[in-house]
Amino acid sequence: MAVADVVTVGSGLTRGGRRTLRPAVYVAAGYLLLMLAWAVAPRVFTSGSPYDTDIETPLRGPSFEHWFGTDASGRDIYTRVVYGAQSSLAIGVGATALALIVAIALGFAAGLGGRLADGAISRFLEVVLSIPGLLIALLFIAILGPGVATQIVAVAIGSAVGYARMVRGQVIAVKDSGYVSAATALGHSRRTIITRHVFPNAMRPLVVLGTMGIGQSIIWASSLSFLGLGVAPPAPEWGAMLNAGRDFVSTAWWLELFPGLAIVGCTLAVTVVGRYLQQRLEGRLT
Repeated sequence: MAVADVVTVGSGLTRGGRRTLRPAVYVAAGYLLLMLAWAVAPRVFTSGSPYDTDIETPLRGPSFEHWFGTDASGRDIYTRVVYGAQSSLAIGVGATALALIVAIALGFAAGLGGRLADGAISRFLEVVLSIPGLLIALLFIAILGPGVATQIVAVAIGSAVGYARMVRGQVIAVKDSGYVSAATALGHSRRTIITRHVFPNAMRPLVVLGTMGIGQSIIWASSLSFLGLGVAPPAPEWGAMLNAGRDFVSTAWWLELFPGLAIVGCTLAVTVVGRYLQQRLEGRLT
């Protein structure tokens, strides 16, 4: 077999030049569907409560009775990981959606608002980008206090600025394109040009960016919870579970392993699906 005919799983190439859905995408999509099912219907996957304690079974390792072991209060780790998908995914999706809304508003205002508006918004974005996004989230929570709603807003603010710069660049690129110039020459109104040409074409990269941004938001939210600035215990949330288990990392490894795997797996799955969507939108997959 010629080298050119070798199947490359990483690129999605198959023999004969055809392209197919890569196995990694199936695995990632299946994992995300499982996480979504956990979040929507956790009782289908576990009959216990994430708050039930048992003083007779503290810090028990994984077994047939407790698949992921128990914590210091005897709570079942598997049940808490399943229920933790609700808050972790809600924060990740909510923060990303809010960040994209803010980014679209700022990006379009800069790209379509004229030189003065573009200059003012661009300078503002550059100043904010000089500060790490996670630090902005930490400052926001330090001012307003911890909580799910605060965590969503904090993570959204921390990531919205980077999205806004991309939206601005896309809007300017589309605005200066040939088909927009042709639409202007044909006498189409500014509103029609924006709604029919600029907006849909400028938004296309955000589909991919927003998908992969969910993984980043989950990591940031888990980091804040790990620092004690997110969801308050004993609520089941993956980052908060990592925080609760750090004192037992040398004696009860399962307290850190399974919530950590849920976070890493979710982030990797979202990234794989997002990159596949990117290739589809760019025409590199058929």
